[in-house]
Amino acid sequence: MARNREIVKDIPGDKAMLVALNLFWFGFIIYIASYVISTTNQVNYIICNLFQVLGLLLLLPSFVILMHIKIESSYLNIVYFIYCFWLIGVVLRGIEFDYQIIKQLLLAPNSGMFLYLVPLVLLIPITPAFLKKVFVVIVVLCIVYLIYDMLFIRQLLFPTENLRSQGITEYFTQQLSLPGGFLILTYIYHSRKVNLFVLFTVLVTFLLAVIRARRGLMFISFSMLFFGFFIYQYVNKTKVINIILSLFLILIMTFVAVRIYNENRRNTFSLITERIGQRTRSEVEQYFYRDMHAQDWLIGRGLNGEYFCPGVTEGIGKITIYRKVIETGYLQVILNGGLISLVLMLLIAIPAMFKGIFFSKNILGKAAGIWIFLFLLFMYPGTPTIFSLNYMLVWISISICYSEKIRNMSDKGIKNLLKATKSGHFQKSEH
Repeated sequence: MARNREIVKDIPGDKAMLVALNLFWFGFIIYIASYVISTTNQVNYIICNLFQVLGLLLLLPSFVILMHIKIESSYLNIVYFIYCFWLIGVVLRGIEFDYQIIKQLLLAPNSGMFLYLVPLVLLIPITPAFLKKVFVVIVVLCIVYLIYDMLFIRQLLFPTENLRSQGITEYFTQQLSLPGGFLILTYIYHSRKVNLFVLFTVLVTFLLAVIRARRGLMFISFSMLFFGFFIYQYVNKTKVINIILSLFLILIMTFVAVRIYNENRRNTFSLITERIGQRTRSEVEQYFYRDMHAQDWLIGRGLNGEYFCPGVTEGIGKITIYRKVIETGYLQVILNGGLISLVLMLLIAIPAMFKGIFFSKNILGKAAGIWIFLFLLFMYPGTPTIFSLNYMLVWISISICYSEKIRNMSDKGIKNLLKATKSGHFQKSEH
């Protein structure tokens, strides 16, 4: 315990750093909540844009204050800064002095410039105060998610515009509820009420994904629940008999779920019945492969890179000829930044994943490693590289996994630090 307390020290400007930390996350919540509700087309998007601008005015200056440009790992130091400089080049190749382009760069989390700034989160020191704020923000976003679900339950369950309903489902979950999976993986550090609330939120996410036939979201939310169950078994050192009973219970639940599905496949689950065997990406991917040249594969086409893909419907009644989005994360990274961008990201993420899962003495490190693994896994059925807390948690996890000091702490020590942390105490980060 004495060793654990050594990493928590008073440093000059702690109160200013705490204010910056609060403003950073407050601005982020305003920005994301405003954007998500604007995607429903049920509110005044101009007002939502104004709130997004307000969020940026709070978020960006406070982020600059929080940054601490010091990375102890020589390997990470080299690869990370090469990667950051490469991303700057990707952004510069997409900047145009046009109102619509500038608006997209600033206000579109899925395709704007801020998704390329997410890796800079690694430069924020991982302190007990920072971690506690992250946990609180995840809970707040889950609350916003459930409120939005109740406000737009008719569009989610009984859609008159199928594409709009699917979009609402995806935006709500990607930006608001999926980060709850991180709290499930780190459940030992949270209260029972928080764990039950977040578990409920992720279960609602899974159910809505099933009803709306979003197979990628079904896979993602189920994977989070599965690894959360695995972490629970690991923490409690469950005996073999309990593991067998748990597997037996899962089989029973699967059997019941299949029965419910078969009985309701023509009404409630009609959409997933229609889509279960469809391959919706194959034609888009073929167009992508045909249009990309050797240079494009190597360096990408920049932030606003497009590929020839005629006849694909985007939004309501909008048929495209050129697309900026391909619903496969790895190909999206290649489209914008090329194989160079993808390889650099993997050179950072894969070692971090192994360090966290296999060389950590606490659940925080193992959960961080699993979160990175899930991110790499989800890069095929979805595009998680967007400006969201879900993606920010990937880089926070990378920072945790590269910190030998954090990995060597005990769970009891981390719990005590989180519990005892006061406003003015910060950890000196070690990556």
